[in-house]
Amino acid sequence: MMRITWRNRYKFPVFLLTLALLLFLLFPFFVMISTMLKSSQEIYVRPPYWIPLALAFDNFIKVWGEYHLYSYFRNSIIVGLGTTFLNVIITLPAAYAIARFKFYGRSTILYSLLAMQMFSPVIIIISLFRIFVRLQLLDTYLGLVLANTVFTLSFTTWLMFGYFASIPKEIEEAATIDGCSRMGTLIRIMIPVAAPGLVTAMIYAFITAWNDFLFALSFINAQPRMPLTLGIYQFVGRWSTQWEMLTVAAFLALIPVLVLFFLIEKQLVSGLASGAVKG
Repeated sequence: MMRITWRNRYKFPVFLLTLALLLFLLFPFFVMISTMLKSSQEIYVRPPYWIPLALAFDNFIKVWGEYHLYSYFRNSIIVGLGTTFLNVIITLPAAYAIARFKFYGRSTILYSLLAMQMFSPVIIIISLFRIFVRLQLLDTYLGLVLANTVFTLSFTTWLMFGYFASIPKEIEEAATIDGCSRMGTLIRIMIPVAAPGLVTAMIYAFITAWNDFLFALSFINAQPRMPLTLGIYQFVGRWSTQWEMLTVAAFLALIPVLVLFFLIEKQLVSGLASGAVKG
């Protein structure tokens, strides 16, 4: 007779609880899929039903073509890639210098970077707006790139600092003996070794810029410069909301992020784990 252990006794209830929690978390996605496949007439039927009577795939064509969702995609990609590039060229030398050099104020810089993550962008949005007006950066890609870089740079620098600090100094010393300069060591040795952490930092910067709404709403008024988040917001009207179009646009906006995550899942987990090492 099999002995009933604590694990066997509670395995099935735990499974049911986990399944119920999973269904609860996935229910909003089910509602989104159900809504985006309905026509505008079906959405406002009372009482509502979850399964569409006729699948309205033309909603995708209308959103992409008639509502110019492709232009919003293009703008978000430009801002995301620009933010990622600017983070990389600033973060790498900054994190490397903090991890390897001992200088006055080093701890202050580290804790300041950590403290910056605690503040909301709302606090300085008015100041940023006035600065961008003076610099003529409103309604420009550069303005959004700079704004997003300001609020992603602290995390990416802290992450890469932890990764560089975890790399043994003997690797650099061996490169120096072979005649490699400090910059050459960073480019040829440190960056390849720290590739998982760098990928994590790049993905974080890109997704943060991709999902940004506050800066886009504050600094962009011109339709041709609007990113995807503002493009989706256009479906929310004063008197009514085009729910079928809004859910289609939201679903399409999720696809690049999900694809990107599945492509670099291993590097992302490795980079986060290694970046958590205290220097």
